[in-house]
Amino acid sequence: MNHDVFLVPPGKKISLGDYDPSYKAEFHQKVDAVKKLRAGIKELARYQDVLYAQNTYALLIIFQAMDAAGKDSTIKHVMSGINPQGCQVFSFKAPSDEELDHDYLWRSTRCLPERGRIGIFNRSYYEELLVVRVHPEVLARQQLHHVPQGNQLWKQRFEEINNFEKYLVNNGIVILKFFLHISPQEQKKRFLQRIESPAKHWKFSASDVRERAFWHDYMIAYEDVFNHTSTKYAPWYIIPADRKWFTRLVVSEIICDKLQGLDLQYPTVSEEHQQQLLQAKKLLEGEDVTNFHPKTSDRIS
Repeated sequence: MNHDVFLVPPGKKISLGDYDPSYKAEFHQKVDAVKKLRAGIKELARYQDVLYAQNTYALLIIFQAMDAAGKDSTIKHVMSGINPQGCQVFSFKAPSDEELDHDYLWRSTRCLPERGRIGIFNRSYYEELLVVRVHPEVLARQQLHHVPQGNQLWKQRFEEINNFEKYLVNNGIVILKFFLHISPQEQKKRFLQRIESPAKHWKFSASDVRERAFWHDYMIAYEDVFNHTSTKYAPWYIIPADRKWFTRLVVSEIICDKLQGLDLQYPTVSEEHQQQLLQAKKLLEGEDVTNFHPKTSDRIS
């Protein structure tokens, strides 16, 4: 599959209207995509094992989307084969009082993945360019010493985030950014399913429906984010999200391609370590395992 069709070309202006939320490439049946996804999950597990062993790079995956676009389920399915020791997921909701007492990147910086690990941000610092822009009253809680007028604040934050991501990449943190692009029609359908299904009631919030009234404002904010922060070192991918099975497949393939491009290798060991391995093998092969079983005479009667 050609992943360039999902890429926001760095330095070029895009319109979300040019990206079809229901696009499914050459897949005519869900079963074919699901089969390919299974293979991708196994491949991702292999790459993650080498990433962890090499302990040189970290991978930061950012998910942004409108409500009900499938961020949680995409993370759940794509990462289902990953060793939990090598993966961390953080969901960023409304900032706490402690977080508001720091700069807006502070809470994200605390959650960055360690070398050898995959870090996943379910929403991220990009909310500072999205929900804060759509709802300017949120900005008042941030206790900023100075608020630039007009669009200067957003331009300033575009620059700050680009510099922040450049710093991360320079220090071995590879960044992938996914926007799960759902249509308003599909979002409405999923909201109704949550209301009608008792098992999904916990997923539904009345505020989600209220946010639909700001759909147009969010799309403008998202387009500006893509046009100003999709860079060669940290690109944005706009993933069709009306079909969850296709969303998951595309995300898994792009992640695998990125890890493959790092040319990951298991660490090589020194000659001294090789000799230690041979000695350990000889000792193990010469062991009498019967000596490991406790004798009746050794027990306390």
